[in-house]
Amino acid sequence: VNPTTGSFADYATNYIHPLAGYITKWSSVLQNIVVGISEVIAVGEYLHYWWPNMSDWIAGAVVIAILTMANLASAHAYGTLEFYFAMIKVVTIILMIVLGMLVIFVGLGNHWQPVGLSNLWSHGGFFTGGLKGFIFSLSVIVGSYQEIEVLGITAGEAANPQKAIVSSVKSIVWRILIFYIGAIFVIVTIYPWNHLSAIGSPFVETFAKVGISGAAGIINFVVLTAAMSGTNSGIYSSSRMLYKLSKDGETYKGLSKLSKQQVPYRSILAISAGILIGLILNTLLSAFNHATANIFVLVYSSSVLPGMVPWFVILLSELRFRHANPEVMATHPFKMPWYPYSNYFTIFALILVVIFMFINPDTRISVSIGFFVLGLISLLFFIRRWTGKDTPEPGEYKHEPYENKNE
Repeated sequence: VNPTTGSFADYATNYIHPLAGYITKWSSVLQNIVVGISEVIAVGEYLHYWWPNMSDWIAGAVVIAILTMANLASAHAYGTLEFYFAMIKVVTIILMIVLGMLVIFVGLGNHWQPVGLSNLWSHGGFFTGGLKGFIFSLSVIVGSYQEIEVLGITAGEAANPQKAIVSSVKSIVWRILIFYIGAIFVIVTIYPWNHLSAIGSPFVETFAKVGISGAAGIINFVVLTAAMSGTNSGIYSSSRMLYKLSKDGETYKGLSKLSKQQVPYRSILAISAGILIGLILNTLLSAFNHATANIFVLVYSSSVLPGMVPWFVILLSELRFRHANPEVMATHPFKMPWYPYSNYFTIFALILVVIFMFINPDTRISVSIGFFVLGLISLLFFIRRWTGKDTPEPGEYKHEPYENKNE
């Protein structure tokens, strides 16, 4: 219903409060820049496998340039590149799951002696870490799913968003069941959980176990493309949020200019520049003093909580939207199952995750810095209000696609 470029940020503005929309847009921009920095730094590490003497910053800069050009070319070019990145990951995970099942039930690579399922409950029993271990691991799990909401942003540029978004949402459930739960099941079934830290990559070990030579190189290539995929999606989604901030008068107006290819080229360049600056700063800090590199860890931590903001606003916006538009929902072709209880349960679960992240000493700094960042964004919002700057007001839910002309 009424897909927009601003997606969930627009919904937050219209159905919660303009402050919610403002926080959501800036949170998305900040998170994607910081995550993009970490991904391009990782690219340098992965390329060391083939070129040990290559400088990290050179590798990162080349990747930033390639992905920026793809995003500047067109939304289709971004999508095509992302399709191939995803295909590489999907093929690898499916192959790993199939081979893993053969190891477990047939004994492939294990002298034809099936491994069986005993590792699931041996070595201390099932759920060895107990409830505490499970709860504290949720922050890692949450982090792995951040940016899943980017499919909502693509609706503003999709030819048939009603069909495309419904198909994408449905496929996500199967992707989680197969690629996430399936892969984890294979790993913890083949390898004792208390041996995982000593074997390196479970994917490499699984491929090597069945006799695939060059397993390490294959997996290194896959994680390289995964890092590039993360940066690629980050540039796309955050540039659209920056574009929306500009269109709403909440940042420099020039960032909303479109190219002949109808992409917000100035916003794309601004996001890429932010990632490049972060890469350079990280390189300089590491070169002068390895201890000062911890500053980057703090910066990265600041993106974890803001990355959860879109989920909260999506859940709350839907509650407000459905309450305000019962006539629309009466004929809506794709409704949230178990509404509104599914929304309430998810909001409650996310709040618990934040609380447990604060309780856990290892993740407390992430939550603390995240709250500080959100507080700073909120302060900037009210300063704009007090100084008479334009900020959007809650209004009618409407579609605002890109303009079909250069500004």
